[in-house]
Parts: sequence; structure tokens; C-alpha cells
Amino acid sequence: MIAIRCSALLFDLDGVLIDSTPAVARVWHRWAVEHGFDPETVVRLAHGRPSRITIRELLPNADIDREDREVERREMEDLDGVVLLPGARQLLNSLPPERWTIATSCTRALAGVRLRAAGLPIPRTMVTASDVKIGKPDPEPYLKAAAKLGFAASDCVVVEDAPSGVRAGKAAGAKVIAFCTTMIRRELEDAGADWIVQDCADIAASSDGGSLQLSLSR
Repeated sequence: MIAIRCSALLFDLDGVLIDSTPAVARVWHRWAVEHGFDPETVVRLAHGRPSRITIRELLPNADIDREDREVERREMEDLDGVVLLPGARQLLNSLPPERWTIATSCTRALAGVRLRAAGLPIPRTMVTASDVKIGKPDPEPYLKAAAKLGFAASDCVVVEDAPSGVRAGKAAGAKVIAFCTTMIRRELEDAGADWIVQDCADIAASSDGGSLQLSLSR
């Protein structure tokens, strides 16, 4: 067991609390085929980043806003297979509501749709792609998420599954727990993850009022 003390937990959404991988893969696979790209490469590139960053990288001369709206529309309509990941509900239920939030690369509308589909609450302090100028791997999402809870990011622990998100958490000054839900361990290690476990079921949390105590199973 590994023991960690922190002020709050900052969660990514997809691949951490919920599994939307099949839906995301379907949408980006279709988009890639329509634009003449290799679907496998595009699906991998899109994971854990705001969609407009992927679009701008692949289609720099396109109408980015129009393409982004279309991708978001498709993702909001495709909720088949969007489910809770193991241990997510139990972990969130063990945390005081003022001690956790979500920082996701989804837009606010898409994050809300997916959270409702999975049956999870929508945190009042949630940070989405709609709330930042620069998405992951930039630290802005996690700096804002920590600030909304009233803490420094360096006093928080980020929970991620994507290398871009791990890098964002580390750049914000936080410690990072990474999950092997969507990426291989080596990629998470290379991104700088402090600890690597399988999913939320490997994290136990309690609070003494002043801080959180986390126990990780390895």
C-alpha cells in the first residue's frame, strides 16, 4: 500500500471516471475516414486533448470551429457504451464534495451529457475545454481546477489516463496518479506519472477535515 496526503483530487473524466472509449473511437474513426486520414492514428491522437487541437493539427486550413462543432455534435449523440469505470462511484462517494472536481478536455456540454449518461453528479467547479484558452498538456486546466476548490495545484493530486493529461498535471505542479485504462504503462511513465494503478478501485480515500488521506493498491 502507498499512503498519500493531499488537499484535493482533480480528476480527468474519460478513461478515469467513465469509459467513453468506444463512442470516441467511433466518432473519430468516421471523421478520419471522411478526411482521408488513418483512423487508428487519429483516434490515438485525439485521446485526452481538446478536439479542436487535433483538428487544427491535422487540418490547419480548415474551418476549425465548424469541424469542432460537428465532432462535438456526433460525440453528444453517440452515448452507446458510456459507462462508469470500476470504483469511480465508490471513490467519489468517499470524498467531501469540496475536495474534488473534474478537469476534462471535453466541452462543458459534452461533459454534462456523458456525466448524466453515466449517472454521476456534475461538479459545480468543473473545468472543461469551454473554460480554458489552452488545453492539456498545458497546465491551465488543472491550475484552474485547483483554484476553483481554493487550493494550490501543488497541494492536489491529479488522476489521469492520458500522457497529455499527466503532463498537464505535472506542469501544474501536482502529483499525478495515472490509470492503465486506455494507455500502456510505459507511455504514462514517460509522461512523468508519480504512481500508476489500474483504476479508481485501487484508490481508497478518507478525510480528517484538514486533508485527504489516500491509499493506493499496487
